[in-house]
Amino acid sequence: MVELPIHEILSATSASLVSGDAERVCRGCVIDSRLVREGSIFVAFPGERVDGNDFARAAIEAGAGAVALTREPAPELVALAAEHGCAVLAIEDGEEFLLALAHAWRRRLACTVVGITGSIGKTTTKDMVAAVLGTTYRVHATSGNYNNLIGMPLTILSAPADTQVLVLEMGMNSRGEIERLSRCAEPSLAVITKIGTSHIGMLGSRENIARAKMEIVLGMRPAPAGAPVPKTGPAPVLVLPADDDFFPFMCERARVERDDISIVRAGASSGCAYRMGAAALDADGHPHFTAGLPEGAALEVALSTTGAQSVSNAILAIAVGDLMGVSAQDMAAALSELAITGRRQEIRRARSGARVIDDSYNASPESMAAALDLLELLPATGSRIAVLGEIGELGDEAPRLHALVGAYAAAKKPDYLVCVGADGARDMAAAARLMGLSDDAVLELPDVDAAIERLAGAFRADDVVLVKGSRFVGLDRLVEEVC
Repeated sequence: MVELPIHEILSATSASLVSGDAERVCRGCVIDSRLVREGSIFVAFPGERVDGNDFARAAIEAGAGAVALTREPAPELVALAAEHGCAVLAIEDGEEFLLALAHAWRRRLACTVVGITGSIGKTTTKDMVAAVLGTTYRVHATSGNYNNLIGMPLTILSAPADTQVLVLEMGMNSRGEIERLSRCAEPSLAVITKIGTSHIGMLGSRENIARAKMEIVLGMRPAPAGAPVPKTGPAPVLVLPADDDFFPFMCERARVERDDISIVRAGASSGCAYRMGAAALDADGHPHFTAGLPEGAALEVALSTTGAQSVSNAILAIAVGDLMGVSAQDMAAALSELAITGRRQEIRRARSGARVIDDSYNASPESMAAALDLLELLPATGSRIAVLGEIGELGDEAPRLHALVGAYAAAKKPDYLVCVGADGARDMAAAARLMGLSDDAVLELPDVDAAIERLAGAFRADDVVLVKGSRFVGLDRLVEEVC
């Protein structure tokens, strides 16, 4: 993890020293005073409900080496810091401080950075890439979905000094954020998973989403001296999904922004350097497929993850692994044993015996369709039941996209469709009825509490149940209630 003296922290950031010894060495960086350890840098973030500056005293008493504050400290706090040998830093913006500090630490690491972004499948692809590369290198990767302007810098700052490959997920809420993350991390190898409709309510169109995701190329750099280098050479490498309808647009944007990046194609279409064959699912929804590698080599892959959409994530990870010199056997073994970040098409057993596809972590129209595909394909002697929550961040497109999800659900012919939420749930239910599901097969519930009350004891041992929705709907509570 980050280990720097105060004076280097000051030179790397816009912070100023209020008090303390500039030679004091700090180790580790946190934004929660409860996580402070001896020598930690505590960064105070003023929030809507909680102001981190109010916890500076607790951080000092817990042994912080420095506290970075966004408001002027009281004399009593400065005196307490001096008593404990803690430096007090003044900063204007916590995000900018973290990004600058993380950039400085990233420059200290003789490692290759792999940056991963996209609308769908970022976390699964990140998990797969980290597992594949972890067979050959010392890898540090994003934990959970720490992928924003706070989480990604904290991931970098937690990387051990001997890290060889740093795998970073990069998310966004608006234009410009991916660029800031990329310039901080300086990836040598980048992956874009798919251009979907997540955040379309904020960005307005899929083209604007594609432009925002392509910002990842703006910070790309060759791997530093001593770091592992892709087999294509020192130039930065961008791995793109060739089957995405925005693939030509992404290639053009890459050429406009940079003239030194190698583009590698991965997907099912001809001409891909890394090509995935048709997938077959076993009884538990795990895909088996053949991956075509450059120069005619082939790799048989059995994934531990579920759903056919996992194959498109896996071929991207295989591309990264092969480019970084990981053997085919090691890649296949890593992908067959991988445990991905939870609540993403995780098949669980309800107390009643029913199989529950727990996909409650988040949702987009595209991931809803993939989850419904899995529900249709899994064998069931009882009922197939889809419990779908509303999808967030769709803006003016919300009615149309919710209706499309409802229509797609109807085409998959579940025995029951349960729509949870407000307007979006009503739009899904109405479209499902319009496309042929009977009134008896469609149920509308206003929130997760109503879903728990109605469904907690309703699933039979031979049922297969899909539970999926955006995080704000809280359908994970339903899963925990029944499992």
